Amino acid sequence: MKIAWFCIPAYGHTNPTLGVVKELTKAGHQVYYFSFEMFREKIEQAGAVFISCDGYDFEMEDKDNADRVGKDKAFATELLVSSTLALDEMTTEKVEEIKPDIIVSDSVAFWGKLVAMKHGLPYVSSTTTFAFNRYSAKYMKESSWDIAKMLVTMPKINKQIKRLRKKGYPVKGILDIVQNDNDTNTIVYTSKYFQPYADSFSDRYHFIGPSIRPIVDPIEKTAEKTVYISMGTVNQNQEFYRNCIHALGETDWQVILSMGTNTEQFDNLPENIQVHETVDQMAVLSIADAFITHCGMNSASEGLYYQVPLVLFPQTPEQGAVAKRTEELGAGIMLESISEEDILHALTEVLTDRTYKDNAIRISDSFHACGGVDEARAFLEEIVSLK
Repeated sequence: MKIAWFCIPAYGHTNPTLGVVKELTKAGHQVYYFSFEMFREKIEQAGAVFISCDGYDFEMEDKDNADRVGKDKAFATELLVSSTLALDEMTTEKVEEIKPDIIVSDSVAFWGKLVAMKHGLPYVSSTTTFAFNRYSAKYMKESSWDIAKMLVTMPKINKQIKRLRKKGYPVKGILDIVQNDNDTNTIVYTSKYFQPYADSFSDRYHFIGPSIRPIVDPIEKTAEKTVYISMGTVNQNQEFYRNCIHALGETDWQVILSMGTNTEQFDNLPENIQVHETVDQMAVLSIADAFITHCGMNSASEGLYYQVPLVLFPQTPEQGAVAKRTEELGAGIMLESISEEDILHALTEVLTDRTYKDNAIRISDSFHACGGVDEARAFLEEIVSLK
């Protein structure tokens, strides 16, 4: 089986797919992964053939553009179309050369879905966030479902759709591109238990559980309670980190902060606090008793996989959805503010109330019960066999 796989230039969307890619290549299938130079090494290590999307005037790589996408829907659509057309000649040439049996594309790498439409190939959505439909979309302040409905009414959209049609993409409207439905074959990297409104999705949705990397650099547990704090690669809220250090320096907890660059701003640290640019997150979570997180899907899932209760501090609507679901299942508590008092209170709550740990264990058990990469491979094989 030959698989063409498309993804956006983002670690949170690429990393979860690599276990599935490795499983596919190990089973003798060929995976051609369309991505960006920064991910080449990881993709090739998973056994795939890397195909570079760099250098095609692909505007979604520009950080200013990426920031604007969330705020300006007409601009987002124009960018989607421009990016698809920028890659069009290369993807058409490669698809004709590779002759893939199936296309797998990240749920927001819409150009992959469009390539499948253009070439009449089976399509599978790879969804690294929650699966969203009209029900689960309620978890986001501004859902992808609402955005899709809004786009339909916008006059600029038809102009973009015409650009696609001229290049052979059989698109009737924007909903064809941005909306998956119960007929869309979909891999979701979580469990049915953690997925909001899981029963509203058809059996074409396979909830395979999170992709968990092995521990590479074990970390020693040096106190009865270990607290881990990470806000992902983007957040650089120095006041938040400073308040964490001040509030927790008086405790007898082992506190590990991963804060990216700018660690040099924090010197004379209390003995119980370690500050790092990066850590082996799996290693830290394997010894942690609480985790303050921005609620990125991967980070939250990794914490819960290791049965760690979460202190929830979401920064985006998608992260808000993850936080809401975690709180709803009783495995975390929302951080009210970044004040020292609120940070200390939230951590004390999850460390002393056993129900948070018990509920994290329930979610972890649901992850372990999923079919994982084996299920994903079998699912793709089945789709191709029915072609």
